[in-house]
Amino acid sequence: MSRRPRLFSGFLRQFACAPGCLARRWWTTACCALGGAAALAAGVAQARDIERFPPPDFTDHQLPPTIVPDPAGTWVQYLALAGLLVALALAAQLALRSRSRRGLLALGVIALAVFGFWRGGCVCPIGATQNVALAVADGSYLIPLAVVGFFLLPLVFALFFGRVFCAAVCPLGMVQELVALRPVQVPRWVDAGLGTLAYIYLGLAVLLAATGAGFIICRYDPFVAFFRLGGSLNMLIVGACFLAMGVFVGRPYCRYLCPYAVLLRWCSRLSRWHVQIPPEQCIQCRLCEESCPYGAIREPTVAPAPAERRRGRYRLAGLMALAPVLIIVGWAMGRGLDAPLGRLHFTVRLAERLHQEETGAVEGTVDMTDAFRNTGRTPDELYVQARQVLARMRFGGGLFGGWVGLVIGGQLLAHSIRRRRDEYQPDRGACVACGRCFWYCPSGHEKA
Repeated sequence: MSRRPRLFSGFLRQFACAPGCLARRWWTTACCALGGAAALAAGVAQARDIERFPPPDFTDHQLPPTIVPDPAGTWVQYLALAGLLVALALAAQLALRSRSRRGLLALGVIALAVFGFWRGGCVCPIGATQNVALAVADGSYLIPLAVVGFFLLPLVFALFFGRVFCAAVCPLGMVQELVALRPVQVPRWVDAGLGTLAYIYLGLAVLLAATGAGFIICRYDPFVAFFRLGGSLNMLIVGACFLAMGVFVGRPYCRYLCPYAVLLRWCSRLSRWHVQIPPEQCIQCRLCEESCPYGAIREPTVAPAPAERRRGRYRLAGLMALAPVLIIVGWAMGRGLDAPLGRLHFTVRLAERLHQEETGAVEGTVDMTDAFRNTGRTPDELYVQARQVLARMRFGGGLFGGWVGLVIGGQLLAHSIRRRRDEYQPDRGACVACGRCFWYCPSGHEKA
């Protein structure tokens, strides 16, 4: 009897502990079930996502072959260079031997169609001036041989035959030649003053190209947008204004802004053969002078009186003394142009903008500063590079200012020197060999 209560009491203890054990077991089971359900739901969702957005299969994809451009490119460039050589030779033949105005016009129309509209005005000898300047200033810049050929060929022909490139090969000159319907004579002092702008433009273009600031000749070419039948509206308006002006003023861009014309002037003054107005004796009818819309005909001179000759000598001596002063003043003023000219360089603009953002002068960022920060370079490195650009710009600005002073002094000296002429002659530097005077000269009326 004593054993039953002991067994009964043990049973009671187990029965008393049973609810807690059962609770724990149910809790564990519930947690496992919930965890399994969550895992199952996640698996189902993942499987459902995989089914909805299957990954792309690249097993059968073939990468496209790498296309490397042929360096000889460029064969089109050399073909155009050969065409330029042929056109220059034909222009020299038509201007100097055949003396055919009609032939020059026909060749000019073909050159306008090929070098202007077909090639879009690029590469042209005028813009190649900047490539040559950059190649001279920066040894790491490799200039294509075709560009060198486009730059040198017209100059070489000008050394031997005058400005035959302007006569019938240059598309910029020909498009202005065709619209010169009612040209008027520009006063010589106005023509000389405006002609100085081309020298200044040449110096500025060389400076900016040599320092890597940009090619402004190509950027602001008034006729490239016209040749390409599209472009910025501003340049189309500028080109239209030049063409409208060219109806009354012969070749305004060539005479007053074209930087390459400056080089052609120098070479043409040294030319071995050049266009002559009277192939025989000049009868001084003045018809050639009145027919030239470019002011390139120089009349016969009259021997000055002794007093006038003496005043001319004093004036020449004064101008020779003034020329060095103009160069020095131009040098000093040009060195102060480093800041405004430096802003044309991308590195200087980037450094200025970055400095404004770092100092809080402006709010927000722009694309170029964001791109710079992604390179991992420090601002100090950029500032050092910008200071180097400004130093080069300061030195180049001094050269540019001295060049402007030299040009002004040289122009004053050139117009103070009188050369003796017994008949009407073309100015070798200003004459573009267009052949207009051939029609009007009684001694050499062209028969073509």
